[in-house]
Amino acid sequence: MTAAKADAVLVGAGIVGLATGLALLAARPELSLTILDKEQAVGTHQTGHNSGVVHAGLYYKPGSAKARTCVRGRALLLRFCEEHGVAVDACGKVVIASQPEEIPRLHELERRAHANGAVGVERIGPEQLREREPHAVGVAALHVSQTAIVDYVEVARAYARELRRRGASILTGAQVMRIERRGPDVVVESTGGDVTATVLIACAGLASDRVARMAGLSPEVAIVPFLGEYWTLAEHRKHLVHDLIYPVPDPTFPFLGVHFTRRIGGAIEAGPNAVLAFAREGYERSSFDLRDVWDTARWPGFWRMARRHWRPGMREQMRSLRRAMFARDCAVLVPEITAGDLVAGGRGVRAQAVARDGTLVDDFAVLEAERMVHVINAPSPAATASLAIGEEIASRALRWL
Repeated sequence: MTAAKADAVLVGAGIVGLATGLALLAARPELSLTILDKEQAVGTHQTGHNSGVVHAGLYYKPGSAKARTCVRGRALLLRFCEEHGVAVDACGKVVIASQPEEIPRLHELERRAHANGAVGVERIGPEQLREREPHAVGVAALHVSQTAIVDYVEVARAYARELRRRGASILTGAQVMRIERRGPDVVVESTGGDVTATVLIACAGLASDRVARMAGLSPEVAIVPFLGEYWTLAEHRKHLVHDLIYPVPDPTFPFLGVHFTRRIGGAIEAGPNAVLAFAREGYERSSFDLRDVWDTARWPGFWRMARRHWRPGMREQMRSLRRAMFARDCAVLVPEITAGDLVAGGRGVRAQAVARDGTLVDDFAVLEAERMVHVINAPSPAATASLAIGEEIASRALRWL
């Protein structure tokens, strides 16, 4: 079979991959671009299984890639959505300190927000909190007016439509089987056909480490999947949450904790938890993939991470199995919520990069080689920041074009 030719081939049609394609063609409209994805539609995995929040830039260490791209990415995303008719609800959120000892962490969040250029972040007390969220309780809170919600699958579809309008080829059902260099080119063999290109960009999400190794690179991280489970508030209890309610996050754990999110369409979700998944693309508690389990078990960083975080990990596992325990954590923020108010909701799998020493990689991470750019870690707020991240990834790839 004769391989198709392109200036750039991009692996992964999630929101970051599609945004990177847009940035590439915005900078060089004359380039030919082919995007490959093994699923039958764009945005199938992490893009399609997240909470739909457009983040304001509150949590991230100043100077980090997350901090650098979130505020700019948010502005770019909202502009894109307005121009392309994607619904956005600028509802805002509150981040609540439930106990006095959490107030210093609330201070730190406020400091980071200002350092990162986030606007619309205001300290409020219990009375102002009740005005915004009458059923929530706390000793202090931050009101973040710039937080919004959107359906990221709709965003991804709009990205894809714009890419096709600009001449890109998006091939779904095209699983990458082999990557090799042939002279000055990179050849990607897939089930949807082979592509020969000058540069390879990989935004492969849950398979990012595998695609990098397939390309001959040796990333010093491995993807360890974490299942996040959501509950939905019963219809007659939706009034307990107006918009978005978050706890002050635990700085020793890389997840934001159980929170409440209103979705486009009006549903109120509670969650997610974060439990070790036994399949990278398994969205049921019973999902199991032998290769995925083996890859996790043989990575030395996994065992070092497990030793470091086994206590919160065990608590997450218990909360996954016991709805009443999950409800108690919800009631810390909204005391009227009981187990009977929670209906099983959706699930997602987070691609968490874990270093060899057991460190949970917190920031965006990119690995480069000659004529190759691989996104190795793109956790939240990657969807919010997608267009800004895409600009940075594209600028790296353009050096070879």
